[in-house]
Amino acid sequence: MGSRTGSEAPAAGAVADQAYVDSGVTGSAKILVVGPMGVGKTTLIGTVSEITPLSTEAVMTRAGQLSDRPAGPAKTTTTVALDFGRITLDSDIVLYLFGTPGQQRFLPAWKELARGSLGALALVDTRDLEASFDSIGHLEDLDMPFTVAVNHFPDSPRHGEADLRTALDLLPHTPLVVCDAREHTSSVRALISLITHLIESATERTG
Repeated sequence: MGSRTGSEAPAAGAVADQAYVDSGVTGSAKILVVGPMGVGKTTLIGTVSEITPLSTEAVMTRAGQLSDRPAGPAKTTTTVALDFGRITLDSDIVLYLFGTPGQQRFLPAWKELARGSLGALALVDTRDLEASFDSIGHLEDLDMPFTVAVNHFPDSPRHGEADLRTALDLLPHTPLVVCDAREHTSSVRALISLITHLIESATERTG
């Protein structure tokens, strides 16, 4: 648990929301980046953002280190409200990226950030697939289109697409991609997969 509490999250969310509203950019979209703690949300947003990302990382307390255990190496910090970044895909599409806290106790902040979002990129760590069930379930409850991006770490086990889809109980139309959140090109490709999915979903609804 970080040094801040979940009660501070709406204030931080309001700051980033206002930046999104005030941008005045045509063809902009608010996108969530979700997933369990330690999956790479902060890294991905920092990798692709063309502005200095807003990050609410806080040093974890001893109690937090005991209760929040990511699949990878022990973390000393955790996101307690949101990460915020911006990326221009081309002259017509600007994405405003909102990274959500990974822990279940921050769900109220998570739902607040979901307001006005067109879709989400759900990061998954194959070292602990079960940890991703909650975030994927929240997206399904919100009926929000999303793409699943498997963030490969050096010690991540490799699984075939069919096995991953079965393990995560994904619908056939949900895109599944592999990415490295540390690499700009790989992360951008994951976001493009999501945008393509959003466009296709909108076309199906209006067609």
